[in-house]
Amino acid sequence: MTTHAPHSTHAAPSVLLPASLDEAVEALAATPAAVPVAGGTDLMTSVNSGQLRPAALVGLGRISEIRGWQYQDGHALLGAGLTHARIGRPDFAALIPALAAAARAAGPPTIRNAGTLGGNIASGAPTGDSLPVLAALEATLVIAGPGGALREVPVSHLLAGMDNLRAGELIGYVRVPLLHAPQVFLKATGRTGPGRSTGSVAVVLDPARRGVRCAVGAIAPMPLRPLEAEAWVASHIDWGAGRALAPEALTAFGDYVAAACIPDRTAPDGTPEQLSPGVLHLRRTVAALARRALGRALA
Repeated sequence: MTTHAPHSTHAAPSVLLPASLDEAVEALAATPAAVPVAGGTDLMTSVNSGQLRPAALVGLGRISEIRGWQYQDGHALLGAGLTHARIGRPDFAALIPALAAAARAAGPPTIRNAGTLGGNIASGAPTGDSLPVLAALEATLVIAGPGGALREVPVSHLLAGMDNLRAGELIGYVRVPLLHAPQVFLKATGRTGPGRSTGSVAVVLDPARRGVRCAVGAIAPMPLRPLEAEAWVASHIDWGAGRALAPEALTAFGDYVAAACIPDRTAPDGTPEQLSPGVLHLRRTVAALARRALGRALA
C-alpha cells in the first residue's frame, strides 16, 4: 500500500494507495501532512514546480466506489472521483446537462481524462468550470471523516471558506438536485492557457419554484450568485406561456448580472471611479454570457 521513490536532493513523498474511501480517510488521519490526489492536474503542477512538497500523497485512483453515480431521493449522488471525460458523456449529459457541458469545456483530453469532480472542488481554483454549475444547482458535498463519520456541506460554503475540510476528511460524493429542466453553461477563454476560463456563467431553470438560478465563475475567488438579478428576471418570465420573456428583459438580465458581479467603484470621498478598459470588457463579457445562457435555457 506504500511505495517510495529513489533518493534525490529533496526526498520524494511516500505514496499511499488505499482501496476504499474508509482506508483513504484512515490514511489521512494517520498522516496529517499527507495530501490526497486523484487526477493531479492541479496538485502535481504545484509539486513538480516545487511550490508544494507534501510529506505523503494519498492516491485515490483505486477507489471504485467514488467513480460512479446513483439516484437518491430526487438527487444524483456523484462520486468525487468521476473524471471530466466521464461526466461529459451523453448519458450523463441527459442527467445534468450544464455539468456535462462544463466538463467538456475543462481543457484538452489529457486534462479531461485525468481531472476529477472532487479535485476541481477541493483545489477551489477560480477557473474551475464545474464550480459555477454546482453553485447554481445548489449542490452539497458528502464529506467522509474518521470513524465512518459523514457530514454534508453546501458546496458554496466550502468554496467561500465558511466550512473547510477538517483534519482527516475527504470529499466522497457530491449531491446534486435533479431539476429536470433546462440548464446551460457558457464560458469565455483568453490566452492564459488551453481552455482556461476568463469568465463563465451557469444558468439553471427551476420551474417547480418558478425560479432562475445563475452563478458566475472565474472572475472572483469563488462563484458569485447575483440573487437580486435571479429574482428580478424570474418575475418577468411568463411561466404559464412557454416561459416567454421579452427581449429587452433578457438584455437587462445580462446587464443586471454583470453589474452585480462587477460593480461600479467609488473613491473614499464617495465620487465614482472610472473602471479600467479591462474591467469594462470583462463586464461586457459576463453580460453577454448571462444573456445567451438564459436565452438558450428559455428557448
